[in-house]
Amino acid sequence: MKHAEEHSHIHGGHCHHHGEVNEKTVTYLLISFFINMLLSVAEIVGGIIAGSVSLIGDALHNTSDAFSILIAVIAFKIGRKKADAKYTYGFKRAEIIGGFVNLILLFISGCYLVVEGIGRLITPEPIEGGIIIAVSVLALIIDAATAKLSHHGSEHNTNMRMVFLYNLADALGSVGVIVSGLFVVWFNIFWVDGLVALLIAAYMIYQSVAAFPRVVNILMNAAPEGLDLNEIKHRLMQIEGICDIHHLHVWCVNEHDVSLECHMVADDLALISAAAKVLEEEFDIHHSNIQLETSANCKDCCL
Repeated sequence: MKHAEEHSHIHGGHCHHHGEVNEKTVTYLLISFFINMLLSVAEIVGGIIAGSVSLIGDALHNTSDAFSILIAVIAFKIGRKKADAKYTYGFKRAEIIGGFVNLILLFISGCYLVVEGIGRLITPEPIEGGIIIAVSVLALIIDAATAKLSHHGSEHNTNMRMVFLYNLADALGSVGVIVSGLFVVWFNIFWVDGLVALLIAAYMIYQSVAAFPRVVNILMNAAPEGLDLNEIKHRLMQIEGICDIHHLHVWCVNEHDVSLECHMVADDLALISAAAKVLEEEFDIHHSNIQLETSANCKDCCL
């Protein structure tokens, strides 16, 4: 059976509304990345010298957040590349793939901290509270500064807002490590270091597990949350002249862009534009691929 085909391509859609990421925003992200990496190195060195697993744990969490920032920057650069003959959908999933890898690393780091933290609770080891406090105060200052830096544009851009919130969480983690250092200096109590490490580990594992289903759903081409395919079909069928909608598929290309494809049974080519307008205005779907089938070639659809 031959079908008359027509395709409507309308770009610029979103799973959610996001502010546009520009070069200035990327510059702020890069500055935040380098600052956070330097901080992580300082915390790891300080943690090894002081013998503090909580300080090393904070460094691991901070490193994960730094790489999240780097992934956002790389994804922005790659995502701007145009589609080619091989990557016909473009490179929009670079951010999702990078995020998937980062979640796995975050989860593994969290599990490592759980083991180390439990070990320190069972068998506390002497640690240098002064070094812990000094490095953690430095970390708190840098975390607060990078939070201020990443706050630029966070009101209008979800990625920047997540970076901002992560930096705030890092600052809270630094406060926790400072507390463990104070317990050592004031009370000569060492097991608090293991407790703080477990709290940081719990936060890291929670972050990775909570975000994992959303990332997997995008990689598996699942329909975006909040979109009901039956509702979409019912609304399109309300357009006069459309006999049937079938082979309906909706998926997120990445966290922002929704795509739809379907077969539409109708005899008027103008109905493609009408359907695309409904999808854009009522369902926020800006990229639709609609194949037109005439009623003569799909008689059963109009019965």
